[in-house]
Amino acid sequence: MFTKVDRRASRKIRRDRLRKKIAGSADQPRLAVFRSNRHIYAQLVNDAGGCTIVSACSNHPSLREKLVGMKKTAQAAEVGKLVGERAIGAGITMAVFDRGGNKYHGRVKALCEAAKEAGLKI
Repeated sequence: MFTKVDRRASRKIRRDRLRKKIAGSADQPRLAVFRSNRHIYAQLVNDAGGCTIVSACSNHPSLREKLVGMKKTAQAAEVGKLVGERAIGAGITMAVFDRGGNKYHGRVKALCEAAKEAGLKI
């Protein structure tokens, strides 16, 4: 008998499996990525202190006008560039990449590569 696969639950299982292996600290935070159908979100998280250091998202008012008419992969690259610049401004040069249960492909890869180009070592 065919059973329907719950994609959200499968992603949560993959995310939890990854989260056991990686953790962010004050000097090397975790670059966490969340991808929805319309937007992409990225934040640098200090897991030891339990706080977000830097964040950026595609629906932020400062990026909203710039992203009009762009493909979602290009939007993710702009968000990655912004989070990389904000991290360098906050004095962070290294981070651990957390893809959040998504494949390292498409928008997630574009965000990571743009953050690397902005000067963040992942």
